[in-house]
Amino acid sequence: MEAECDGKGKQMDSMIWMSGNVGGDVEFRTVRDGLVYADFRLGCTPRYWRDGEWVDAAMTWIPVNCNQALAENIRASLRKGDAVVVVGRLRTSRWNDSEGTTHERLQIEASIVGHDLSRGVARFQRTSRVQAVDDAGKETGSRTAEVADGSAGPDEGAETGATGRVPAAA
Repeated sequence: MEAECDGKGKQMDSMIWMSGNVGGDVEFRTVRDGLVYADFRLGCTPRYWRDGEWVDAAMTWIPVNCNQALAENIRASLRKGDAVVVVGRLRTSRWNDSEGTTHERLQIEASIVGHDLSRGVARFQRTSRVQAVDDAGKETGSRTAEVADGSAGPDEGAETGATGRVPAAA
């Protein structure tokens, strides 16, 4: 895997794509200021044709994490065992244990996640980004509203005119 260069010799992010299966339940959490995160493990099992039959190689597990709209869409879309394709930045997570030993783990900061349509079918449902506002009209961030057949899904009727803004959740 090679890192991309910006033309001036400076190294940029290492982008990667992987296909595999969601290895367990997606962990979803909301932290300060309403930031949302989703994490799951991606299991990849390479298959090889050897001596007239398919043979599975050792499974590779890699953590995948994402935030905001992608995290919200993943929560609504992915289940354990789903075949997916993940595109994102390859990162190394480093930490020290209680004995002072340094550990490293590769992970993907996902920018795109989708069902692997070579292994099944899916139905796409568009979401829209709407700006959330508090009671005083101050913007508090954005959130995702489902849109199906031209309706605003769970936020239907919550928009305040043509501004695309909805009241912030209590």
